Amino acid sequence: MSSTSTPATRTAVETNGTPAARTAVDANSTEVTGARTDEAASLIGDARTRIDTLDDRIIGLVQERMAVSAVIQEARMTSGGRRVNLSREMEILGRYRDALGKPGTPLAMTLLELCRGRV
Repeated sequence: MSSTSTPATRTAVETNGTPAARTAVDANSTEVTGARTDEAASLIGDARTRIDTLDDRIIGLVQERMAVSAVIQEARMTSGGRRVNLSREMEILGRYRDALGKPGTPLAMTLLELCRGRV
């Protein structure tokens, strides 16, 4: 028995060379991904795994940024300053907007909100 695709989306082939019915894994892969072919389902599945890994890294970096921001805020407040430095926040908003276009601004706003801590 041979196969015609990657192991994750393998389609069984009968001994006479005609494709057998798709396995439950194949049907599930295409349903979950919305793809219409096993090849596309495999590609999408692999890309989604990579996105999940990237998201985990992004979340970790945001958490690290929150911790560093808390250190800065504490140092600023114990020295008599304000918890938030608005001119610095404007720099950050501009940086994200320049790098990511218009959607960068609300992304930066959300990040800043997360990093301000609780009042």
